[in-house]
Amino acid sequence: MAKIKIGINGFGRIGRLVARVALQSDDVELVAVNDPFISTDYMTYMFKYDTVHGKWKHHEIKVKDTKTLLFGEKQVTVFGIRNPEEIPWGETGAEYVVESTGVFTDKDKAAAHLKGGAKKVIISAPSKDAPMFVVGVNEHTYKPDIDIVSNASCTTNCLAPLAKVIHDRFGIVEGLMTTVHSITATQKTVDGPSSKDWRGGRAASFNIIPSSTGAAKAVGKVLPALNGKLTGMAFRVPTVDVSVVDLTVRLEKAASYEQIKVAIKEESEGKLKGILGYVEEDLVSTDFVGDSRSSIFDAKAGIALNENFVKVVAWYDNEWGYSSRVVDLIRHMACTK
Repeated sequence: MAKIKIGINGFGRIGRLVARVALQSDDVELVAVNDPFISTDYMTYMFKYDTVHGKWKHHEIKVKDTKTLLFGEKQVTVFGIRNPEEIPWGETGAEYVVESTGVFTDKDKAAAHLKGGAKKVIISAPSKDAPMFVVGVNEHTYKPDIDIVSNASCTTNCLAPLAKVIHDRFGIVEGLMTTVHSITATQKTVDGPSSKDWRGGRAASFNIIPSSTGAAKAVGKVLPALNGKLTGMAFRVPTVDVSVVDLTVRLEKAASYEQIKVAIKEESEGKLKGILGYVEEDLVSTDFVGDSRSSIFDAKAGIALNENFVKVVAWYDNEWGYSSRVVDLIRHMACTK
């Protein structure tokens, strides 16, 4: 089978990690990268050295010329074009474009990539109007005539598989989610102006910062049975990667915490293997750096007040796990005819 050829627009945290995932895949080929704000030699440096995920240890990466990177013998074309309509994806053979700038997140803006020859666009962020897919939850609803999709958020990718298992087995009446979330690039290193989110303007490495998140409500978009039943909030904390979801739900069907554990373990070894994980060891956040699963249930961390009211906890590498799902979604799209 021919390799799936992808391009990446925006070489930030997710763009670079999607590139790492793709370059370690046998069935996916990275053919082009666009970023108007980074020179080719700086792109090489940023890709090669990563504070969280370590130095790139696979094929050697070097600059062939200002428009070409070499990953071993593999050539990747580099563009520096601001207007997505003008990026010639078609010339490179890139059929699937990962839109990871964080700027072009609605359908109209993301559709600009189609004018340059891309066949499909995958937005690596929630979208107000593009259909959202969470691998392991609703990717089976994707139809080949859909050209622009959203991979939702890292938190929705963690929460949705967990909520699906609990709802399928026991029924969720209603629930609240809190994500204790690592720092991201939009936060401030020291106190600075942030007129739309005053707390968000405070120093990221020195504060626990309450924040909003649409991740729980977005679960209702990928699992319509839970629409209106979940909402949530976030605490941004001074860690650089790995976050954790705390989901507290009221159950329709009475269940002991032990029964919930068994149900999640079964699914983690069955249909959701590779997406949903299960751990009973006494682990902490850094133990999950580089974990490619979307959601890792922590059996020891959850608690139950009674058989209808329970708190479950799941970890996720909000960078690597999410980037792995972007590539998985592309694989699913490519084999859906």
